[in-house]
Amino acid sequence: AAGDLPQLSEDDPTATSLGYVHDATSVDTSKYPRYQAGQQCSNCALYQGAADSEWAGCSIFPGKAVKATGWCSVYAPKG
Repeated sequence: AAGDLPQLSEDDPTATSLGYVHDATSVDTSKYPRYQAGQQCSNCALYQGAADSEWAGCSIFPGKAVKATGWCSVYAPKG
């Protein structure tokens, strides 16, 4: 369960390299122009939690939980 996973830190080297933030509305769009309003971990195909989970696993960050409202540059819309 995601509750058992440590929360991913924005300072984590992988998180930093992928532009991960806990709050998608704070994405630096000059650095990540692909970001579009409304994108966040909870509606990404790689998010492993229920839509209403506050934190859940992500296949990009094994062994860590990402915040539902977060975002990173690997974002892939659920299709």
